[in-house]
Amino acid sequence: MPSFLEMDNRRIAYHKIDGQGVGIVFLGGFKSDMDGTKAIHLQEWARTNNRPFMRFDYTGHGQSSGDFVDGCIGDWARDAMDAIDALTDGPQVLVGSSMGGWISLLVCRALPSKVHGLVGIAAAPDFTEDSMWANFSEDQRRILLEDGQLDLPSEYSDDPYIITKKLIEDGRNQLVLRKPLSLHFPSRFLQGTADADVDQSVALQLLDHASGDDIRLTLLKGADHRFSTPECLNMVTDAIDQVSV
Repeated sequence: MPSFLEMDNRRIAYHKIDGQGVGIVFLGGFKSDMDGTKAIHLQEWARTNNRPFMRFDYTGHGQSSGDFVDGCIGDWARDAMDAIDALTDGPQVLVGSSMGGWISLLVCRALPSKVHGLVGIAAAPDFTEDSMWANFSEDQRRILLEDGQLDLPSEYSDDPYIITKKLIEDGRNQLVLRKPLSLHFPSRFLQGTADADVDQSVALQLLDHASGDDIRLTLLKGADHRFSTPECLNMVTDAIDQVSV
């Protein structure tokens, strides 16, 4: 059973283990939860290596309180910041998957003193604007603006993604690729070339945009968005080791 962090009428579900050295925090993706393959693998890896580790669910996700359709990037970034601030000691290695990559960059911008290193897995910064809104048809935009939400099919679930007007409008206040982005700590970005959800051009744009002395991007030929094969998972833990020194 998870533990819960009570914050301003929110209940953030989390799992945490103790250890030595720099802690690790996993930040999941859009409409995913903390029980996914990568999160569980990283927790077991951290346990084996005696490293502190935390995984959690954003509000409206997994076992946390709230409804998904009521949330937005700013809300989920606040969840991450509150959990990191309240539940971890000292600077952490942030491991952000897909939307979690965007959330982790917002954490880096708001709480730089809490970041020791960063690992992005198929990071999807600014996706509500650059992937969703930019690719909506005129009819889809009209439906979203008039009805307040739009249903999109999901490859990962039988249930559609419900994209809200709030999600799109709030996303414009959270963009990280339109203003300077300083990552003055070791940062590693991992990207599969067969990712159908986040094109490798996004990873290249992020690499070009961010400033810092130790930022690297690794492309894995043939890897998809899940980035959960044994080879992919080994790349993630290797990256964590690199940014933990």
